[in-house]
Amino acid sequence: MNKIYPDAKAALEGLTFDGMTVMAGGFGLCGIPENLIVALRDSGAGDITAISNNAGVDDFGLGLLLQTRQIKKMVSSYVGENATFEKQYLNGELELEFNPQGTLAERIRAGGAGIPGFYTKTGVGTLIAEGKEHKDFNGETYILETGLIADVALVKAWKADKEGNLVYRKTARNFNPMMATAGKTCVVEVEEVVEIGELDPDNIHTAGIFVDRIIVGNPEKRIEKRTTRAA
Repeated sequence: MNKIYPDAKAALEGLTFDGMTVMAGGFGLCGIPENLIVALRDSGAGDITAISNNAGVDDFGLGLLLQTRQIKKMVSSYVGENATFEKQYLNGELELEFNPQGTLAERIRAGGAGIPGFYTKTGVGTLIAEGKEHKDFNGETYILETGLIADVALVKAWKADKEGNLVYRKTARNFNPMMATAGKTCVVEVEEVVEIGELDPDNIHTAGIFVDRIIVGNPEKRIEKRTTRAA
């Protein structure tokens, strides 16, 4: 099975549709599948539910799909860097399901592991807990959170071999490994594809069995906030 596709548009062919649920890896702008996000925008799919830690910035990452109003709902943890997001949400044009960051990560991991739900203490007694099942264990109250899955997971990795085994690089790993397991179809953007056997088996982060399609991207790797020391 050839998993290598010539470009992002080809990799998403036949996968996009109105009302789809998409996971997109990344933390801020670090480790986002930026070329696949552009291809998703260009596909014209609308009413998208996007599961991502954040929504990029106004003109980059998932912010591009907010500009074109292709996203109906965001399932996120942090959205404070996107003015377009703020405006659409406050105007009632965008749905938002907020999650504590660790809860979001675990919901994705649970979905990929086939776990429909789990109990956590995080959020008990806050707005997060409203409408959720509460249960006591050993004298402590927990709330039920559900696992998350997506029609398509868009993932960014550093290297892949031709079987789809993936290696991430440092903090660009973030949400990507969990999302790779939680999409019905997993499409990965990498910086390099190597031959089978070139990756150290002990250092593979995501097994190729989870990966369906791969492209080699030319990422901009934009820096969200540049901080420098005064001379």
